[in-house]
Amino acid sequence: MSRGPETKTTVQSLFADWWTGDPLRGKRLATPPANQLAEIVDFPGVRLTADQADQALNAVADRLTPTRSLLGRADFNILALSGGASGGAYGAGVLTGLSKAGARPEFAIVTGVSTGALIAPLAFLGSAWDERLTDSYVGGHAADLLSIKGFAGGLGAGLFKGEGLEALVWPFIDEVVVEAVAREHARGRRLLIATTNLDNQKAVIWDMGAIASRGGEAALQLFRDVMLASASVPGLFPAKLFTVEAGGERYQEMHVDGGVAAPLFLMPDALLHWRSLGQRLRRGRVYVIVNTVLDPSPRSTPAGVASIMVRGFETMLRFSYRQALSLAAGFCARHNLPLSVASIPSSFDNLNMLKFDTATMRAIFDEAERLALAGSVWASPSPEPTGWRGLFRRQPARADIDPGPTDVLE
Repeated sequence: MSRGPETKTTVQSLFADWWTGDPLRGKRLATPPANQLAEIVDFPGVRLTADQADQALNAVADRLTPTRSLLGRADFNILALSGGASGGAYGAGVLTGLSKAGARPEFAIVTGVSTGALIAPLAFLGSAWDERLTDSYVGGHAADLLSIKGFAGGLGAGLFKGEGLEALVWPFIDEVVVEAVAREHARGRRLLIATTNLDNQKAVIWDMGAIASRGGEAALQLFRDVMLASASVPGLFPAKLFTVEAGGERYQEMHVDGGVAAPLFLMPDALLHWRSLGQRLRRGRVYVIVNTVLDPSPRSTPAGVASIMVRGFETMLRFSYRQALSLAAGFCARHNLPLSVASIPSSFDNLNMLKFDTATMRAIFDEAERLALAGSVWASPSPEPTGWRGLFRRQPARADIDPGPTDVLE
């Protein structure tokens, strides 16, 4: 006698018990068709899409890097903020330290992923917002809201309740911040945040200034939701559902941590390998803050399952961050852009990025601030231009830098 149906029912019942209380289970609309452009309901045009056609690339480039006069003297600084969970205290410390040292540039483009997405709006707005940025990372809020008390329990949408992450973000990203971002967007500056669309397994880049410019409560809500989605580590926090329209129908997309698809990014992938971008980046400089330790850490791994899983996850992350940094270095080498990189010193090698201990985050923040004040926070793995003329010719490639893909568009 077959016992298949009985066994199946038993397994389903078991998982049904575990999934009780999952806010996403059985409550989402269908995914939009792959061949149709999906737009956020009531917010068309706030996400960047670009294929390999020159016309599309020109439109995105015009949006991000408007053509400037050859006689213009303004620098074009790009800041990319990586993921790293509690390691975001390092990025916050770097920025406040640069402010105190009087060495913080104004960034034309700021990009953020995961914890970098939580830093990005305040980094974009500048030194006047440092007090709020500092409080968000070392004010003890994460330790209170993301502690054992915040566990959701069972096998639900995430180990932590979504309300904990909301309570961590919302007090620092209010109407005043969104209105300020809209003003800077009107000046031509751009704030970009990445999420990962789990349904189509692609990164999505959101133009946060375009969202902010719409104004009103809906803009504030979407602004916050994008930040929450970008920081929602799968398994730790619930995914975010976004309602979209495509072909006159409504669908939903499921988004999680932007670091799943891109640990850090400078701009849409299609533009990274587009040679015509060159002149638009004149007088450009790229800054990258990596909110984790990059150097390998040789040590004996205990033979337990938990130890192997943690060590494997840590190793995977370090490889992915170094690969992302290599791609950024290749982009900068191709366009003759100076690249400055800051990452958490190896003295914090035992950092558990998923532990939001205030004392540890404070120590990371203080060290970052100290290094920035001392002028020793940046490393430069790409060649520096030899002068303004060097901006218009390619430097010889260095052997220790991966030049990246060579099949760029003409």
